[in-house]
Amino acid sequence: MTSGDERALLRHHGDVDAEPGLLDFAVNVRLERPPRWLREHLTAALDDLGRYPSAADDLAARTAVAQRHRRDPAEVLLLSGAAELFALLPGLRPALAAVVHPSFTEPEFALRAADVPVRRVLLEDHRLDPALVPEEADLVVLGNPTNPTSVLHPAATIRALARPGRLVVVDEAFCDAVPGEPESLAAHRVPGVLVVRSLTKTWALPGLRAGYALGEPELLARLAAPRPHWPLGTLALAAITACCAPQAVAEAERAAVEIAETRDRFAADLAEVPGVAVAGPARGPFLLLEVHNGEKVRAALRERGIAVRRGDTFPGLGPDHLRVAVRDAARNAVLVRALRELLG
Repeated sequence: MTSGDERALLRHHGDVDAEPGLLDFAVNVRLERPPRWLREHLTAALDDLGRYPSAADDLAARTAVAQRHRRDPAEVLLLSGAAELFALLPGLRPALAAVVHPSFTEPEFALRAADVPVRRVLLEDHRLDPALVPEEADLVVLGNPTNPTSVLHPAATIRALARPGRLVVVDEAFCDAVPGEPESLAAHRVPGVLVVRSLTKTWALPGLRAGYALGEPELLARLAAPRPHWPLGTLALAAITACCAPQAVAEAERAAVEIAETRDRFAADLAEVPGVAVAGPARGPFLLLEVHNGEKVRAALRERGIAVRRGDTFPGLGPDHLRVAVRDAARNAVLVRALRELLG
């Protein structure tokens, strides 16, 4: 495989697998559109598009995030989607980045594109082992819960990665889909640890791009230094403010509980299909499957109008791996039935 091929695989995401008209298990977005209250909030903000976003708008959004996570507004960096943070990391000029895999591939792509030396840390049984991370790595990137394995790493294990002269970046894009967020570091001030959050998944905002990072103010200032003026638009700032309000956080928690219950039933049903193994215990809003003849099965599902996420673009996984988002019980049953017919 050439370097170009490898980078193309790192840039593959679930939206490529999910074409219009297919029953979508490939994209990890909870809803088909933002909830009505959020759409109304964004509609009300349209009248503000005639002026530039102000420092007061930025502060209001950072304050909402800070209150949501019991932090100071100075510890919040607003992002045009969590993926923007990964594009900013090379500006820190790390000497060696360790990227924990299998995991979201955009961080490695951004680092390699900037010629940052990268060492892949491939996990056995998808469980985080700090001993596998090179001692000389001054940047470590991992997800929690991890996409696509759905594993939730203990916060204490992640803390063990921190040390002077090293930055640990924790991608918590799916943490608000875990009831109670038990292993989140978002509300904890850990020196050398930067937490990244996304609003895309829970609130169906992939087309708006809104997220944030939580960390030490000096570090956030270094990350933000090369950004253009007005890095976030008015609607993104309004979305961040609304989605971090107490009522929105409570709604997300209720949804997380429902997703967890549905996921566990879904996983049990899939595990009963001959030729399907479900990685576990799963804690995120998606499941990693290992399926006999995975490429053929994925193609056959597509012919039946069902899209699943290919797994071989994640380092450490192969063509027999598939990732499936957790949907409602009726749609989950469609996938289970199709797999039984194809494999049973």
